[in-house]
Amino acid sequence: MGKVVVTEFVSIDGVFEDPGGAEGYEHGGWTFKFDAGEEFFKFKTGELMASDAQLLGRVTYEGFAKAWPEREGDPFSDKFNTMPKYVVSSSLSDPTWKNSTVIGTDLATDVPRLKALHEGDILVNGSGQLVRGLLAAGLADEYRLMVYPVVLGTGKRLFADTYAPMHLAESRPIGSDGIFLHIYRPRA
Repeated sequence: MGKVVVTEFVSIDGVFEDPGGAEGYEHGGWTFKFDAGEEFFKFKTGELMASDAQLLGRVTYEGFAKAWPEREGDPFSDKFNTMPKYVVSSSLSDPTWKNSTVIGTDLATDVPRLKALHEGDILVNGSGQLVRGLLAAGLADEYRLMVYPVVLGTGKRLFADTYAPMHLAESRPIGSDGIFLHIYRPRA
């Protein structure tokens, strides 16, 4: 049985908005101001290679679908483009990115079905509304947060309006520029 793994870039103050700079946010691209080093790329590549599928909200899916299909020829891009992608959406009906399926918004039914369908991890990137829904319903198995040493002050925060005790499974620096990986699992 697969597990749902939320994997995010966040600031010290919990902002996850526009880490890559493609969304027009005033501080967009904030992750590129830090040297994540080779250890970061090794971790992210290993994380992707251990996964079987992606679970995405519509907004993140649409952003990824614009950027990723143009990238190919390396193991990371090839895996990202060819793996199954499940989109939680009530408005998207005809996804164009290869191996994409719209599953609707019934997380309580669809997420357990996806876990039973896959053996490896099901990665959730971005997708703030989806992440908050998974958190509230207790459907995510792990949260991998790359915390960058920056306070952005404004922007969309990853977690809001939900109480969810967590167990810190791992915490370590990534690279030498103050980025930390924190891996949390829900408490029973």
